[in-house]
Amino acid sequence: MSHTAHIRSHRKPRRSATTNIAVRAGVAGGVLSMAAAGAASANAAETTQTLQLPTLTADLANQVAQSAAATQQAAANYELQAERDTAAANAAKQAKADLAEAKKKAEARKKAEAARKAAAERAASRSAERTTLAATTSTLSTSSSTATGSAAAIVNFLKAQVGKAYVSGATGSSAYDCSGLVQTTFKQIGISLPRVSQDQSTAGTPVSLSNLQPGDILYWGSAGSAYHVAVYVGDGMFVGAQNPSTGVVERPLSYDPPTGAVRVL
Repeated sequence: MSHTAHIRSHRKPRRSATTNIAVRAGVAGGVLSMAAAGAASANAAETTQTLQLPTLTADLANQVAQSAAATQQAAANYELQAERDTAAANAAKQAKADLAEAKKKAEARKKAEAARKAAAERAASRSAERTTLAATTSTLSTSSSTATGSAAAIVNFLKAQVGKAYVSGATGSSAYDCSGLVQTTFKQIGISLPRVSQDQSTAGTPVSLSNLQPGDILYWGSAGSAYHVAVYVGDGMFVGAQNPSTGVVERPLSYDPPTGAVRVL
């Protein structure tokens, strides 16, 4: 006998072929069962998801529609506000323009009223002057106004020029302007006068229109800025170079009342 015969063998006992087949069949059956269970679970999950999908899609569509409606309403509100802002700006602009136009019209009316008032005052003043001058002319016509000496020479020269032409800048002998006639007339008796009417209106001593004497220089406009001159010849008459239409004429003082007079004799 061997010395190891009493020691049990450590080898596992061999399984029979029948046992191995049974084990394998059980394992395969378990795997198949698990696979079937997994498939069943997957099918159940897929079925559940498929059933819920229409509900989720309808909710999403509803939300999208609500969002679109809200966006459209917001856009409409913005557009309405923009229109209101534009209308307010246009109204403010128009109100400003209307105010400026009203001020302009008011200023124009004010100026027109001032001009009418000034014209009325001038007309009243002119009427008063004509009335005074008419009375003065009447007095002078009935009083003795016979020129003597140098005054007579002036009157005679002036009356000899009546009918001659009016030419601007002319000083004789066939044509004159107003100041040219006055200057040339006084030159006949050795008196030198300035050339233009503005200076001639201040060349002598101022005299009242109610105390005129033959040879006095008459002027129209203001002293120092007169626009026309002539010479008083007595009996309420004057001789002057009036304009290109009339030439040198003899006229009554009432024909064109002068503003003032100066005396150089």
